[in-house]
Amino acid sequence: MSKLVVMYPKPADPVQFDSHFRSVHMPLVQKMPGLKSFSFGPATALDGSDGAFFWMFVGTFDSLEAIHAALGSPEGQAAVADIPNYSPEGPTILHLDSTEG
Repeated sequence: MSKLVVMYPKPADPVQFDSHFRSVHMPLVQKMPGLKSFSFGPATALDGSDGAFFWMFVGTFDSLEAIHAALGSPEGQAAVADIPNYSPEGPTILHLDSTEG
């Protein structure tokens, strides 16, 4: 399995970020072809303090090729185009070649 990991910096308006992410962005993401499962939410340090990132999204795909295909699809392009609407600074995006256990 391959994971698409998206890590967001703290926004100026966390409430607006949360609302837009849940009500607008996630419906776009869920239409991306090949997305098997996902999780998202606020990210904190283990002691509950602010973490290095404000929010994280992790999407599971069959392969890195499937991630590229999803992001290149019209649905993926719509999701990517929406990012500046709630995260003007832009996220850090990584690929995790996951070993499931």
